[in-house]
Amino acid sequence: MTHKATWRLATVQAAFWIAAFALILAAWQGLVTLLRIPPYIIPSPGAAFAIMYENAPLMRELTEQTLLETACGYLLGAGIGFALAVLMAQAPLVRRLLYPALITSQAVPIVGIAAPLVIVFGFGLAPKLIIVAWIVFFPVVVNVLDGLARVDQDLINLARLLGGSRLRTFLLIRLPGCLGPLFSGLKIGASYAVTGAVIGEWTASSRVGLGTYLLTANAQMNTAGVYGAMLLMTLIGTGSFLLVLAIEHIATPWRHRATKPHWLRRHPPS
Repeated sequence: MTHKATWRLATVQAAFWIAAFALILAAWQGLVTLLRIPPYIIPSPGAAFAIMYENAPLMRELTEQTLLETACGYLLGAGIGFALAVLMAQAPLVRRLLYPALITSQAVPIVGIAAPLVIVFGFGLAPKLIIVAWIVFFPVVVNVLDGLARVDQDLINLARLLGGSRLRTFLLIRLPGCLGPLFSGLKIGASYAVTGAVIGEWTASSRVGLGTYLLTANAQMNTAGVYGAMLLMTLIGTGSFLLVLAIEHIATPWRHRATKPHWLRRHPPS
């Protein structure tokens, strides 16, 4: 696939995402208009956007704070999940010991771990990062572990027969073979990371973000502010997913192209 075709495909996909968002807003507006829902219950999309525009400096500050928590916690959880999956794949005994514990850990409600985190780490950034990482790391570790288990064993045996070290075998065979499952876990985590940041702000925050603003607006019966904050959270989650999707497209060109990228092709000697 040529670069021109790649950009054309990306443009078409972006147009579909924009059209889907516009359709949601149109359905929202149609519901409010047809059912004549009072604005103090469900405001119109225009009212939600208007309050964000009127409070643009404040909303920008709140969004930056929540985005920081989301991004840092996401990177922490993804890194821990990937490293743990590699360790478990290389050491079956470690996998047998840790995998049941990982499953059990996901049965603990996210809100339930917030109080102990505040007691240990205080009302700072650390509890929120841990909550986000807690949400992100599990889909990453499970998907990567499954991906590593499905790598062609005959190919690995051939590499070892030819003298390939464990590191080279991992980098050249195992890692490319698990990139698909890895990005599946990363996309799931990207969709839910902002949820962890908001929960952290509700339960373990000394600084305001979109989550704390949402609680304040709800207590003040500021429904336009509630829906405006909800829209910003949705944009963060959707934008995170699309960013991971774009990185996946770049990192796995063989899934989208029939031939090697031009920078991998050998030029014939002149």
